Amino acid sequence: MEKIFLIKHSRGAFGLRFFGLGPNLQPNKGLLKLQKFLSKNAFWAKGRTIHDLKKCLANSDVVISIWSNKEIVGFGRALSDGVYRSVLWDIVIDEGHQGKGYGKLIVKNLLDSKKIRNTEKVYLMTTNKQLFYSQIDFKEVTSQNLLIHEI
Repeated sequence: MEKIFLIKHSRGAFGLRFFGLGPNLQPNKGLLKLQKFLSKNAFWAKGRTIHDLKKCLANSDVVISIWSNKEIVGFGRALSDGVYRSVLWDIVIDEGHQGKGYGKLIVKNLLDSKKIRNTEKVYLMTTNKQLFYSQIDFKEVTSQNLLIHEI
């Protein structure tokens, strides 16, 4: 029987980063599972190293994961200044678990988190999920341009 766990990690996801904690705070190679999950389910996250994932999580204000038994099936994180701007990042649902409401659950928990809920604007970028985000009150902005400085 499938058992679903939603985990609201502490700021920086310490338990996931250092101990690989998953559901019920049990060690289960969570960081390695996150790396494989992102690589499998997000073309833009292929090749992320464990070292870089640790840094990414350490600098994230809010981290949410969804687990089916001992496997990660959903993930999202956010950064914020706590007043003016927040950004949602890396919202990913396993292909086999899409359509079950997990994406909305992750976004809702990110938006409801203490660090994010009172900011004036919440931004996110998507390549091909505009319809999904429009269902949860995100609006496409045509009055601004996305600019990137790559290193």
